[in-house]
Amino acid sequence: MEAVHPVNEKSQAQTRIPGEPGIWAFVAGDLLVFSLFFILIAIGNQEQGDVFSSARSTLDLRFGLVNTLLLLTGSFFVAIGVERYRLNDGRDNRIWFRLAILSGVIFLINKLFEWNAKVSDGLTPMTNDFYMYFFVFTAIHAIHVFVGVVILSFLHKKSQAPFTREAQRGLESGAIFWHLVDLLWIMLFALFYLV
Repeated sequence: MEAVHPVNEKSQAQTRIPGEPGIWAFVAGDLLVFSLFFILIAIGNQEQGDVFSSARSTLDLRFGLVNTLLLLTGSFFVAIGVERYRLNDGRDNRIWFRLAILSGVIFLINKLFEWNAKVSDGLTPMTNDFYMYFFVFTAIHAIHVFVGVVILSFLHKKSQAPFTREAQRGLESGAIFWHLVDLLWIMLFALFYLV
């Protein structure tokens, strides 16, 4: 007869991959699709360097910087919220999810102001390839942000429930999606505003 030994929870937690397996499959697929977008932008920049450089100079870097800070700050808030839930220390962790939701909503509002300013200046997806890519790919990203805000709303609600491992994995999966949104934006920010 074999002796049963308790599982060392600390070592198990250190080796466990956060989230559900499905979120990682989604992340891989989304990264693949966005990689194609990034390649298209790079090819366009290579083939139409003057057009892209001229168009890039019409972007207001402040919009991009503010949005980058908003998403990174939102990710920080999400990470704290998930960690607070995991610690199960009785503190109200919902504030962190509220702050992350707020950062996502402000990102979307800021993006709308930026798009409106471009359209008011006569710059549309029909202007040139740079602006076609800019509007289409940032719109696809904005849809990701919107979905992320919806997911964060569910995380906010879920974080109110008593701690369970299953709920923890759900919170981690939502956080992983939000961090993906950040990663995608950082790449778009670099390719559109900085390169």
